[in-house]
Amino acid sequence: MELPKSIAVQDITSFDPPKRKLMGPGPSDIHPRISAALSRHCIGHLDPEFVKVMDEIKLMTQYVYQTTNQLTMVVSAPGSAGMEACFVNLVEPGDKAIVCINGVFGGRMKENVERCGGTAIVVEDEWGKPVDPNKVEEALKAHPDAQVLAFVHAETSTGVRSDAEVLCQLAKQYGCLSIVDTVTSLAGIPVLVDDWGMDAVYSGSQKCLSCTPGLSPVTFSKRAVKKIKNRATKVQSWFLDMNLVMNYWGTAGTKRAYHHTAPVNALYAMHEALLMVQEEGLDDRWERHHKHHLALKEGLEELGFRYLVDEEYRLPQLNAVFLPEGLDEANIRKQLLEDHMLEVGGGLGAFAGKIWRIGLMGYSAREENVEYCLGALREVI
Repeated sequence: MELPKSIAVQDITSFDPPKRKLMGPGPSDIHPRISAALSRHCIGHLDPEFVKVMDEIKLMTQYVYQTTNQLTMVVSAPGSAGMEACFVNLVEPGDKAIVCINGVFGGRMKENVERCGGTAIVVEDEWGKPVDPNKVEEALKAHPDAQVLAFVHAETSTGVRSDAEVLCQLAKQYGCLSIVDTVTSLAGIPVLVDDWGMDAVYSGSQKCLSCTPGLSPVTFSKRAVKKIKNRATKVQSWFLDMNLVMNYWGTAGTKRAYHHTAPVNALYAMHEALLMVQEEGLDDRWERHHKHHLALKEGLEELGFRYLVDEEYRLPQLNAVFLPEGLDEANIRKQLLEDHMLEVGGGLGAFAGKIWRIGLMGYSAREENVEYCLGALREVI
């Protein structure tokens, strides 16, 4: 078979990516230690030494989530698969789920409920505003047969934080399991799974953990595990069925049952990323994100940018801002990328073309990046 004429295979060489500063909504800059971990010698996914690595990843994931949940692991796929893992395991055909939508990613939760055969009861809030607990409680009262409450802790499309503790307590009060998106919040702001009573929580590797994209840390409470083990129907996804996957991740010292070939080198990187969180300490890591957010905020406001989200609910790691009047946001982002090797994100959905999303996540949350970003903006504007 002849290849299309536009492809000249003989001209293709190894890919050498440009060295950019990543200050968008993710991925974030990767620390050299994590990059080095990726290149370590590959071993088998059932090798006893790799099983030890998995045990350590599990322990450190429990630490970053602040939980003792036994079913805590890393899904071998990105945060979107972590989301699906929570929904396909906890939502059965006919189940009713309260879904909070205040941005793009709440909408994806609704889609998951419906694809599982469930009924989504939507609680909607204005984009850029947190989920309103009063509206949630009204929905829970109106639908006493609801089994799940799903919401986004840190909405990546708008940079707003909702009160996960209050929402999870409401879920428990009304007999629901909570499903919580912490893709942008984990390791950037507090996520206290046990203290807040969270039931099924997922995140991504590429944001405040500063690992390579493509992995999703998840954790399930005892209540969630009970639901998974007592389902009336099979989990619709074989790959994400926790009844099967939990036997691969298992508990320390137990024999692992083969489920899939784990991404060995990517998990080396996750191990290193989690180790770096532990070495820094969660309190110090949260404080670092906040400190650099304040410095960035001061500089942006001097340049005429204004924030979308009220200060009380603002994410330090994801700054959603309106540009000064009269500026072409797409053209300026292009200039930053081409002339300064700096990536910032545009708006999504209702805010496409209207806001920027400037990330200070993980290794990207450092003084050098704040100063570089502000300097580049002053020059371009």
